[in-house]
Amino acid sequence: MAVLSGGLAADSRAASTVSDIRIGIHSDKPRVVLEADAKLPVSAFELASPYRIVIDLPDVTWRVDPAQGEQATGFIGGYRFGQFVPGKSRLVFDLKRAGLVEKAFHIPPVGGRPWRIVIDIKPVSGAVFADRAAKPTPDPVSGARAAVFVPPPRPKPEGAQRKRVVMLDPGHGGIDPGALSRGRRHREKDITLAMARQLRDILIRRGRYHVVLTRDRDIFVRLRERIAMARAAGADVFISLHADSIRNRKVRGASVYTLSEKASDREAADLAAKENKSDLIAGVDLTGESAEVTNILIDLAQRETMNHSAEFARILVREMRRNTKFLRRSHRFAGFAVLKAPDVPSVLVEMGYLSNSNDVRQLTSVSYRAGLAAAIADGVDAYFASLPDGR
Repeated sequence: MAVLSGGLAADSRAASTVSDIRIGIHSDKPRVVLEADAKLPVSAFELASPYRIVIDLPDVTWRVDPAQGEQATGFIGGYRFGQFVPGKSRLVFDLKRAGLVEKAFHIPPVGGRPWRIVIDIKPVSGAVFADRAAKPTPDPVSGARAAVFVPPPRPKPEGAQRKRVVMLDPGHGGIDPGALSRGRRHREKDITLAMARQLRDILIRRGRYHVVLTRDRDIFVRLRERIAMARAAGADVFISLHADSIRNRKVRGASVYTLSEKASDREAADLAAKENKSDLIAGVDLTGESAEVTNILIDLAQRETMNHSAEFARILVREMRRNTKFLRRSHRFAGFAVLKAPDVPSVLVEMGYLSNSNDVRQLTSVSYRAGLAAAIADGVDAYFASLPDGR
């Protein structure tokens, strides 16, 4: 693991700016250069399956066009960047073959140029990579490997009737932008967060719910942590909000997904596979995870919860149809990792497609989202009304 010290205070928040990321070939090897307005502490490490180089920095402002990350140079296939956890930003490079960080160093400002962080990457064999690749260690800035979730206190019963706990999960976030609209103007992570905030406000105004969000700002949250949040908060339902993008730009409309061992169709299976890669996209080391986290294996203890999830989905579709165009098959199911809490009825709402201009126009409209949020809230009301007393 390569670590570069710097002068930035550990508790600063986006006090510095990264203005450029360049990749060139130096001595037949890729060289990464970051330009910044301060000497930033940096740590770099490697991950396998697939091969990636991960660079962690303090919380910074990125003034870099994300489209640059789609260009391949040498055996670097592309890169992405964003906030990872509080106090930490992350840059992840996808490698076409095994590679290690050979050296990393700072170049101070000279000739009108800003601070530069230089990282050289060398190709190696898979055997050498396995022998030398570093594991992520505590971050030199925050001292932590991942965000620590402290669940809010469970609301106290009011008289004989307690408030139901609704967990809202804005999909993606931070370094993981999710789907992008044509021209890359709109990002899924922004739309899902905006929708979650509107839905939260509507549910709270109804006076019957305690609402918790897995994230309330542009930050990355691991899939398993989203599940843990729902369980820790004692959630009665879990609603994950998304807006996908597909190749066929004519396809539009919403759909509601629930968990199943077997996908309802190929599109559902492909979508689940893509969503389940969120942790991988953010440069998370999954080698130490248990099969319960990394595999979608449904055990018998989840059967009742899955039945409740299916009923919740059916009611949501019914209520949302009043102002929302749905796909022909409105309720679908597949192996979404984020829906795997064994004791919390969970649904994933695909609000529309960012690949379709009509859906984009609606999903970026505050008034449209307000109507959609009200319909989802009606579905939440109807679902709880359908349950036996005392459940």
